[in-house]
Amino acid sequence: MSANSAAAEDPKFSTRPDLPSAIVRAADLPWRATKFPGVEFKLLFEDKATGMFTGLFRWAPGAELPYHEHAALEQTYVLEGGLIDHEGTLEAGSYAARPTGSRHVAKASADGCLNISFFLRPNLFFDDDGKATPFER
Repeated sequence: MSANSAAAEDPKFSTRPDLPSAIVRAADLPWRATKFPGVEFKLLFEDKATGMFTGLFRWAPGAELPYHEHAALEQTYVLEGGLIDHEGTLEAGSYAARPTGSRHVAKASADGCLNISFFLRPNLFFDDDGKATPFER
């Protein structure tokens, strides 16, 4: 018996059945279109009360996410391809933490991009009049 198995059976290491994990088979989820051409996503996790969510994003080559603000910390890890902005290119295996209030335009590389992003609150996108609208999930 492994140490982990023994610990699982010990009452002082009891589990919390009232707090189950959210387990998702991402391969079984459909890709959802966004209002931004060439950018689609799979919603892996969402807390509607706080706005926090995790998404798997797939970008066509050259697809662009227009000027937006990070309403709270955003964390992104690039799995395939690349993501380009004014700070450079995030290539596969790269991670970025975007601070609250930061703004940019993001664009997929010529190879497209597959990334996972974690949002404490949805990004805000600006229309021509400067009105901010949260990312629609």
